[in-house]
Amino acid sequence: MKKFAFASVCVLAMVGFVVADEFTATITKVDGNNVTFMKGKKGEQTEGKAEALPTVKVLKGMFDPDTKALKAGDPIEKGLKNEMFTSIGDKGVKATITTDDKGKISQIVVGGGKGKKGGQ
Repeated sequence: MKKFAFASVCVLAMVGFVVADEFTATITKVDGNNVTFMKGKKGEQTEGKAEALPTVKVLKGMFDPDTKALKAGDPIEKGLKNEMFTSIGDKGVKATITTDDKGKISQIVVGGGKGKKGGQ
């Protein structure tokens, strides 16, 4: 019985980790704490919407040549109220979005990759 209880706790803990997600997206609209984005590769993109947590971290991304990946940098002033989100152009804002286990956005790292500043 103890083994069964332990196995159940382990399974539930693993499911909690699986539900949280991190993905690359293009943010197309920000309305208050509601973020609209396009997720996926160009041509295969799907539209998504998610609510940001009141404590959402909005950070500048910095390309790390060693890992060839985007890593979190300094916070962006005013967060989702920054001009880059209030006046999004046709191309959108490239970002890595992290959601919690309830599907709410907990962190946004803005960056478009090599040689681009702030995903614009």
